[in-house]
Amino acid sequence: MTELDPTALHQMNPLKRFSGLAEDYAKYRPSYPPEVIDVIVSGLGDTSQLVAADIGAGTGIASRLLADRGVWVWAIEPNVDMQQAADPHRGVTFQIGSAEQTNLSDSSVDLVCCFQSFHWFDHDKCLPEFRRILKQSGRLAVVWNDRDQTNEFTQGYSDLVRHLSNQHPAEERLVAAQPLQTSSEFCNVHEHIFRYQQALDLPGLIGRAQSVSYLPKEDDVQQQLLAGLQTLYDRWSDNDGLVYLTYRTQVFLAEPSE
Repeated sequence: MTELDPTALHQMNPLKRFSGLAEDYAKYRPSYPPEVIDVIVSGLGDTSQLVAADIGAGTGIASRLLADRGVWVWAIEPNVDMQQAADPHRGVTFQIGSAEQTNLSDSSVDLVCCFQSFHWFDHDKCLPEFRRILKQSGRLAVVWNDRDQTNEFTQGYSDLVRHLSNQHPAEERLVAAQPLQTSSEFCNVHEHIFRYQQALDLPGLIGRAQSVSYLPKEDDVQQQLLAGLQTLYDRWSDNDGLVYLTYRTQVFLAEPSE
């Protein structure tokens, strides 16, 4: 596959593309290993005193993980369906906004996080916005669960999604962190990698695939998807009736420039 410019993704209607997918997203999207939250909040002080902005929060999967540590979280999410599908948490407040216009005050947060969302943003606009709302002592965290292609089942699942999505550019995020690494708004970018597995039964596997926003919803594509998933499940399910999607969870941490 040729190298793709991830900034083009923000032109693909990211604000509405998850409409109608919120229920599957809330139920079947993977979480993140505890070590991810550990490294994100490390060195920032008492977590009960921290305020975070989770940008493109979706149904609040990562927002709740942060709030479980005592962080007070603004979950910035433009899609109403996603907000309504979110499980409530007393430490999470949803707010309509976007990466490019969060509607938060200057220097108001200690942490800006983008979990599985940074590649959808207009980086020329969102990175100055993140810098604006961050305190000078704060931190930006960009996180992806990237499917581990060295795992045979995960590779088979990925091949199926790539084929049926017509090689959608969101499947390739190898260069997605470059806008952060070359931005004048942030410095001292460091990468951390963790391993993570998501156990799924057959309905869960189907729901996981159907939460992908760029898979076409036409009947023929969905029939091919279900047939392909059934084949993968029949081959790889264990004695408990489970298959395991394996991820390399990438975490990029950066500090605001002076």
